Order: sequence, then C-alpha cells, then structure tokens
Amino acid sequence: MREWLRDHGLLIANLALFVIFFGGMIFSGVRVDNSEQLQHGQHAVSLGGYLLSGAFYEAIFENWESEFLQMGMYVVLTAYLFQRGSSESKPIDEPAPQDEDPRKSADRPGAPWPVRHGGWLLTAYEHSLAGLFFLLFFASVVGHAIGGAKDYSDEQLAHGGQAVTTLQYLGTSQFWFESFQNWQSEFLAVAVLVWASVYLRQRGSAESKPVAEPHGATGS
Repeated sequence: MREWLRDHGLLIANLALFVIFFGGMIFSGVRVDNSEQLQHGQHAVSLGGYLLSGAFYEAIFENWESEFLQMGMYVVLTAYLFQRGSSESKPIDEPAPQDEDPRKSADRPGAPWPVRHGGWLLTAYEHSLAGLFFLLFFASVVGHAIGGAKDYSDEQLAHGGQAVTTLQYLGTSQFWFESFQNWQSEFLAVAVLVWASVYLRQRGSAESKPVAEPHGATGS
C-alpha cells in the first residue's frame, strides 16, 4: 500500500486538494448566493437548491473551461514552439524523444497497444492528450453556457427583465466577460512559468531544471 501511494502520490494529492477546495467553493458559494437572494427580497435557498442552481454550474464550468483550454493549448504549443533556457521547452539544438516516430517502435517491449496496432488508432493516439483537454474544454463551455444562461435569466427576471436561451446567452457580453477574465489569467500564469523556469529553480521538482544547470540550458 505504501509503495502504491508513493507511485501515485502526485495524482492523489491533487485530487485530495480538488475535493477540499471544491467543498469550500460549495459552502462559501451557497452563502454568497443566499446573501444576494436576500438583498433582492427573495428567499434563501438550501444547500441542495444551490447545487441545482445556474449560479453553481456557471461558477464550476466557467473555471473548468479555462483550465482545460490552458492545458490543451500548452500541450499543443510546446509541441511546436521553444523557449531557450526554459525547463518547459523541448531542447532546441538536439533531437527530442517526444518527436520520435512511434511507427519505428511498434516492437518495443511495453509499447502502448495503439503503437503496436498502428493505423488510424495510432494516429488518434498520437494526439490523444491534447484531444482529451479540448474535449473537456468544449464540454465545459457547454456547461458554462447552460448554467450561465439560467443564472443570467434568474437575475434578469429579478430585475424585471426577460429570460434568455442558452444560445442567446452565448451572444451576451456577460458570457464572454466571464470567459475572457479566466482565459487571460491562465495564459499569464503559463507565460510566467515558462520565463521564470529559465532563471529560477525548485530543487526536486520535475518542473525545474537542476539547480546548478546554466540559465541557457533548455529542457529537463
């Protein structure tokens, strides 16, 4: 058991932190939502009612879409672009193992099944990591649009306005403001990481170059 925990510690820690912060979001979110409801002369909602509200789903998917977009674009951009000196970049002046043609390694022991099978399965597998993130991104956009439309409609009705459909909500400034305010921060964070990893170090981290490595050394 101890060995299994060691082998999966990074995943377990991140999932545990997700659960903790997700719970914090729920319990703080219902209080914020109820405060707004009372300010508009409406009744407070129960925890269950909040979990079924548009405000809850809009808050979740608005953030998830930006995270999945960031990771999907990062996977794609690092396949084609370089940053000299950054641990986040492939080496510039030497071949990178990530660029090897898997078709030449079909007989390698332990090779994934799509590599051994070849054909269209291998073609799909070659791009499956970015594909997963973009699939999750588009699914989150849909969730954001549906939850956001309900929350936006509730707010409009509370102020004597009219409800909107999901498609109508996609055309509002509110939807794009919610999206852009998250997207811009994700790419700023990536830019800072790419630049900072040239000059700064974190001993023991896979995201950092060795502490004694020269600033100009690219890749891990």
